[in-house]
Amino acid sequence: MPISPAARPETPPRPAPHVLTDPALPAGPAPGPGARPGAAPRPVRAPAPPSTALLTTSGGQLVAAPRSAPTDAGPRRTRPPSHPYLRLLATPGARAFTAGNLIARLPMGMLSVSAVIMIAGSRGSYALAGAVTATGLAATAVVAPFTARLVDRFGQARVAVPATALAVLGSLALVLCVHHDAPAWTLFAAYAATATTPNTGGMSRARWAHLHRGDPAALHTANSFEQAADELCFMLGPVLAATLCGALFPEAGTLAGAALLMTGVLIFAAQRATEPPVTPRTKTVASPLRAPGMPALLAVFLATGAVFGALEVVSIAHAGGAILALQASGSCVAGLLYGSLRPARNVPLRLLLCLAAMTALMSLPLLAATASAALPVLALCLLLAGAATAPTMVTGMTLVQRATLPEQLNEGMTLSVTALLGGVAAGAAAGGRLVEHAGTVPGYAVPLSAAALALAVAAAGFGYDRWRRT
Repeated sequence: MPISPAARPETPPRPAPHVLTDPALPAGPAPGPGARPGAAPRPVRAPAPPSTALLTTSGGQLVAAPRSAPTDAGPRRTRPPSHPYLRLLATPGARAFTAGNLIARLPMGMLSVSAVIMIAGSRGSYALAGAVTATGLAATAVVAPFTARLVDRFGQARVAVPATALAVLGSLALVLCVHHDAPAWTLFAAYAATATTPNTGGMSRARWAHLHRGDPAALHTANSFEQAADELCFMLGPVLAATLCGALFPEAGTLAGAALLMTGVLIFAAQRATEPPVTPRTKTVASPLRAPGMPALLAVFLATGAVFGALEVVSIAHAGGAILALQASGSCVAGLLYGSLRPARNVPLRLLLCLAAMTALMSLPLLAATASAALPVLALCLLLAGAATAPTMVTGMTLVQRATLPEQLNEGMTLSVTALLGGVAAGAAAGGRLVEHAGTVPGYAVPLSAAALALAVAAAGFGYDRWRRT
């Protein structure tokens, strides 16, 4: 006889797997017929994972309860670093291309010193060594902007690697010519071939500008970091070159510099993810020289380079080359501290203030030399004098980036570096001539005069209203 549904005994439902029930509900099914009295209840299943809904009772019915905060929040999100330089290097891919760039940039302070030591040691003529390096500097001033233009048009990796290979071949040719006592004209030709060395510092700044476009604070920190890297490489490069040439053999500095240059550029070029994209040009683009404010900026860089060149020659003649490390270290530290500050709202006005500070601080070495101060006092004055150069360069590079089109950024920055190198050559020549005819004390007037000239050019070439519009 069939049993009607109303007469069927109801059995309690079995709990679903991985379900946590309300404490008021039984932990397991009620003991069925035949169960032993006092038997232990059936074990409860393990707690559910966060994705399983919890159950509760409402009005005597079992319903799904809204889940509160998950028991396992998963991996915690790490906060970005608070220090601006740590945030800068935390940019994806930044550490890789920065490492390659630093390796490639170190030879910039090695190759010229190595060439002078190698040529002067084998030919016994510092005049010949100086003439060869000056020829290479002049060739770089002519070739570097064209190399940078090719980088802008075809990409960093496609141009930098073959250009660096050609420059390395020029360095190797110079070593062979010196070693085998080749005619003097071959030294000039070989060293001039190194002018195809790409501006690795400019390419690195272009990557930062691409990665942090629209973020003035990050760009300010990046430019400060790059300037400090320049100072560090030009501080360590000559020391490394002189050590290698003296401890091993005269050609060791040039060979090591060429190897580091090629290795660094290969590492740098391999980081394609951070390389700025090539912008196709649908029409002929005017030279960055025609950009508003660019001629005055280049004139400022030219005068600032004269400060560096004159200060170097006069300080070497007055107290030896080791004291220059203090000036470079002061500039390096000042550049890093400057990068941790907030970027200026009015960058042109900031440049004027930096140039004024550089002019004032450049008077300290002249005062110390005039008073016949002890060497530690002069060293302190050079340390303080170098503190204004890095902020000036950082601010000037920021204005160059603003004045140059994105598709011409490498060319614009290379033009500024070329102007700087031209100023270094002119300042070194003027400082050396004054030292030879008047002595080292009046020679310190050359960097002071060059700094004042840079300030006057900036103030006259860009009126305050025009600076605000730049």
